[in-house]
Amino acid sequence: MAIPVFENGTAEVRLEEEITNAVILRFVQDNHLKVVDEKTANAVIRGKVTQYRNAVFGFSNQATSNEYRVTVAVDVTFKDLVKNRELWSGEIVKSANYYVQDVPGQKAQTELDGRQEAINKISDEILSRSVEGW
Repeated sequence: MAIPVFENGTAEVRLEEEITNAVILRFVQDNHLKVVDEKTANAVIRGKVTQYRNAVFGFSNQATSNEYRVTVAVDVTFKDLVKNRELWSGEIVKSANYYVQDVPGQKAQTELDGRQEAINKISDEILSRSVEGW
């Protein structure tokens, strides 16, 4: 299984590297499919980051924004290189909400926290679809 660096179709610097690294880490942790270079791989996952948005999602009683939602979208293709056929492809869109102020049960977070949570959700889904398809 090869996972080359995703393309980045957004203005977010290094987002493609963060997503690629998260996907590789998920596959390594799962240990169902071994991650190798593309020359020796039986399959490849290719992806392109198509959207990144960080938007206000909720307001406090004082009408100031206190909750935000990060949304990340990727187009992904999983291809069997031995049989030269696509096993699955599609768009994956994941979001994560975060509060910029402490709220009951949750400490304040930053955009990077929300971004990482959305990326983790994407990498989980890519792993799930790929292991099912293999």
